[in-house]
Amino acid sequence: MAYGSIIVKRVEIKEFLDTIKEYSREEIECTNHTFFRLSDQQKKIYTPEKLREIILFETPILVGIQENRNYAAFYKKIENKILRIILDIQIGKINIVTFYFINSNSLPRI
Repeated sequence: MAYGSIIVKRVEIKEFLDTIKEYSREEIECTNHTFFRLSDQQKKIYTPEKLREIILFETPILVGIQENRNYAAFYKKIENKILRIILDIQIGKINIVTFYFINSNSLPRI
């Protein structure tokens, strides 16, 4: 795992959800880096709006703060697959840094 992406602190899910609910859809933005890992077909499925919906309305199974101070939120999506979304939470906006799927057995132990 690359330096900076190691989770150093667990965040209680309720605390994370309370933080997220302070933001509107318009305050959750994608960056140039958000979709770089995806194929064109995947980009049709995981749009900026779809990611906003996941962040705003789904409950993660795990949340942590990485060494680089970004949040890593993990959502169970399909059998044996977990969606990891990396978020830069700032005052007034959330940047979706990137996201990708991991195998459920790769879920970090914090």
